[in-house]
Amino acid sequence: QVQLVESGGGLVQAGGSLRLSCAASGRTFSRTVMSWFRQAPGKEREFVAHISGSGFTTSYAASVKGRFTISRDNGKNTVYLQMNSLKAEDTAVYYCAAASSWARINEPDYWGQGTQVTVSS
Repeated sequence: QVQLVESGGGLVQAGGSLRLSCAASGRTFSRTVMSWFRQAPGKEREFVAHISGSGFTTSYAASVKGRFTISRDNGKNTVYLQMNSLKAEDTAVYYCAAASSWARINEPDYWGQGTQVTVSS
């Protein structure tokens, strides 16, 4: 069982930065593939980034690559999303998610409650 709690969202100007955190419970955190997804009002949820249990393997949506960085600290059971050069189109609720394997990354086993990111233009 994994429980996820996101934090760090807020209002930021275009071009600014924000760092999201996702605190996870569970002793098997280091074995989980962690992801960030986002959903803007009236739009479908979309993939943002994945990171392997070890943190060695990462992947990003083309729209955020080069601007966002996903990382994890397994000692703290926490996943981060550093967001730089933010754009208005990044405005969305950002969700942390956990999957038991790479096969489930597009249908995670656990979801956080979400944190709002609003980028002013």
